[in-house]
Amino acid sequence: MNYLKDMSDTPSNTENFVDQAESIILENVSNEEFGVSDLAEAMHTSRSNLLRKIKQQTKLSASQFIRQVRLEKSMEILGQTSLTVSEVSFNVGFGSTSYFIKCFREYYGYPPGEVGRRGKLDKSSAATSARHRQLVAIMFTDIEGYTALMQTDEKKGVAYRDRHRKVFDATTKKYNGRILQYYGDGTLSTFSSAIDAVRCGIEMQLAFREEPTIPIRIGIHSGDIIVSDEEIIGDGVNVASRIESLAKTGSIYISDKVYDEVKNQDDLLAVSMGIHKLKNVTKPIEVYAVSNDQLGAIERSDASVSKRNPIVKWSLIVTTVLLIAILAYSFEIFNGKLGSNSAVISNDKSIAVLPFKNESSDSSNQYFVNGLMESTLNNLQKIKDLRVISRSSVEKYRNTDMTIPEIAEELQVSYFVEGSGQKIGDQILLHIQLIEASTDRHLWAEQYNREVVDVFELQNEVARKIVSSIEVIVTPSELDLIEKKPTENLLAYDYYLRALGPLHSRTHDGLQQAIGLLKKAIELDPEFALAYANIAISYYLLEISQLEKQYTEKINSYADKALLYDSKSAESLIAKSFYYLQTKEYSLALPHLEKALEYNPNSSFAIQMLADFYFRIIPNSGKYLEYALKGVQLDVAANDAVTLSYLYLNLSNAFIQNGFVDEAITYINKSLDLFPENHFAPYVKALIMYAKEPNIERTKQSLKQLWKRDTTRLDILQEVANFYFYEEDYDSAFYFFHKFVSAKEANGLDIYPQDDLRIGKVYEKKGFKEQSKHYYQAYTEYCENDQSIYKNASLAMKFANEGKIDLAIEHLNKFAMQDNFQYWILVFMKIDPLVTPLRDHPAFDEVMQKIEDRFWENQARLEKSLEEKELI
Repeated sequence: MNYLKDMSDTPSNTENFVDQAESIILENVSNEEFGVSDLAEAMHTSRSNLLRKIKQQTKLSASQFIRQVRLEKSMEILGQTSLTVSEVSFNVGFGSTSYFIKCFREYYGYPPGEVGRRGKLDKSSAATSARHRQLVAIMFTDIEGYTALMQTDEKKGVAYRDRHRKVFDATTKKYNGRILQYYGDGTLSTFSSAIDAVRCGIEMQLAFREEPTIPIRIGIHSGDIIVSDEEIIGDGVNVASRIESLAKTGSIYISDKVYDEVKNQDDLLAVSMGIHKLKNVTKPIEVYAVSNDQLGAIERSDASVSKRNPIVKWSLIVTTVLLIAILAYSFEIFNGKLGSNSAVISNDKSIAVLPFKNESSDSSNQYFVNGLMESTLNNLQKIKDLRVISRSSVEKYRNTDMTIPEIAEELQVSYFVEGSGQKIGDQILLHIQLIEASTDRHLWAEQYNREVVDVFELQNEVARKIVSSIEVIVTPSELDLIEKKPTENLLAYDYYLRALGPLHSRTHDGLQQAIGLLKKAIELDPEFALAYANIAISYYLLEISQLEKQYTEKINSYADKALLYDSKSAESLIAKSFYYLQTKEYSLALPHLEKALEYNPNSSFAIQMLADFYFRIIPNSGKYLEYALKGVQLDVAANDAVTLSYLYLNLSNAFIQNGFVDEAITYINKSLDLFPENHFAPYVKALIMYAKEPNIERTKQSLKQLWKRDTTRLDILQEVANFYFYEEDYDSAFYFFHKFVSAKEANGLDIYPQDDLRIGKVYEKKGFKEQSKHYYQAYTEYCENDQSIYKNASLAMKFANEGKIDLAIEHLNKFAMQDNFQYWILVFMKIDPLVTPLRDHPAFDEVMQKIEDRFWENQARLEKSLEEKELI
């Protein structure tokens, strides 16, 4: 055996070994899960022998070697096919397209999307040898207010510029930078290292603070550029310039690409300034401010609206679903184990109302035509026997060139309503048709010429004709709701229609405009329920993310009037639920949401609100997933990648809570592929990957990197502390918990009360007895007030910590009878030191098995129920 081992170390044998390894990797190249252990097994060798031989021959680790083989294969595919980058990514085993792009760029020096164009560029470069491509860090600097200064004090302006260039020249040379261009008060330079560029920027800013001080702004980006004697070409130059223009006096702003390259340097700190849409730059970019102590505190209040307020930011993780619901977008039918399209297609009573076209030359009539479309949609949504696609999902097809069958494939529906119309004086001209999606065959078409006073009868007649043509069952109560006139005052109705556009925009200005128009509507008709309801909803949305609430009583007043004049309106009921959500009377909010869905079974708004309710307010993982899936069936096409990314995040979260780990991984990866700057997806993914393959050290390091990227994220900070706690590393747990506690107290926050027991334990371990007692008492109060299904589990931990072992076991037994609890209970209770005092109890293993069995029994029932409801 030793002899054979010695033979295997000869160079030729090692080369054959590496060739064989490459061949096996290529055979499994599309398998994302194929890793080092799999390769060792396939080669019938030990993992350590594999690592040693590959390192000896290639100077790479085994995982680096596997990645290199995948990347070289991807280059081959990109050069020979027309597959998209995303398709190639999955073909070579990268589960995340964004990670594939990052690795490809690091290996080849440019992104995979440029492979085709670069082939042409390489040919032209042969004829222009003076032009070459570089991957560099690009720095822009300028003197703020220089132009105005030159007009008022030219001598001082020239002195500023001369000092600027003197410091700039000396510091750039010190850090091996290359000065490419001076322009007035500004400079352009490049560095082969992003780390050198940032360190150079810090030294410059400190020098410019010395007398005489100069107000300098610096922006740095890492990108691919083409350099010749005459010019510099590349998107990276534009990006660096735009980032510099965002910077404040005395600051250094860097792109997310630069941040990724410097974040592991202990002496280089940065804080996120939010995601910005830069002029002439297609993809939004997250911008960071270098925050080394010497540079002073970073003021975040001037960042763009896409940047989150630090206080709001760490609470946003628990309101993500609600915010998504308010946006009223959703996403494509998913196609994993719990998402085969066949389950949805099987419902042939599905319909989409496409945006109506305005045939009038007067574009100001568009709101009225839109109103006819929305009224048609709202009438159909009241029918339980019909699946009606939401307005937000069809809006993207307003000006599309796609055919009906193509749209049907995306929306997964059987029928379409198309319409066009115009309003001429007091006359309405409307052409409307019902189309069978699979054949593009017109089942029914009608041309209407009615007076405006007949608009409601016209809408009702259209609804009756549609449901009759596709043989939908309409109950008498549903018919009553459809035929109920929203108002008798046509001018009030006109104001209402005008308000819908700004209302749907969900912007601050749009909502304020909608409120003004709706108030005019109720002046004309004081019993107009829809107008009252939408005013209440608008006020709620205006301050949904604000800590201080000023519209609470207005929401209540308008919601009450809406219910007074129409108690069966979904909008009225949702408006009142918003009041109860605002006042945290959750038990009163729930029946209003459920009633809204009863009266409008296709209300994606109500469904998404219920999904959020069962996610964060009254936790019920089964109902959370059920309503998330119901929302999918109605909202099947998001309008933009960012929205879709957050919707995939929501779906992934619902899956993991119910123990569907593979599905959770699929959709968290899709979330990051669509929008790599998604703030919360990396955090959720780190936890999902722990559930997939428990590795405390790996997860802890991932979370620490995320927290370092944005130290205002208390959600991540407390999770880092928890993982140290799980390892019983109480020194490190104290370090992170203390930061968490300090931030909570400084901002007057009441978040994560369930962590108070662990914090108390850590403080006790570190000898802070009084603080420990405080947190133990706070946890006791939390348990007493907890009305959720987790109360007995929380009490079990409390009594275990107090040494009341029998009482703790008793409460665990009670918890074992609960349904629809989160998968995280199984994942983390196994490693939580709080459970340690219970492990020697003779009933411990039995009760833990009961909890685990209960979870999987619930999951099986849930899956069966979702299948019966045709949600999966």
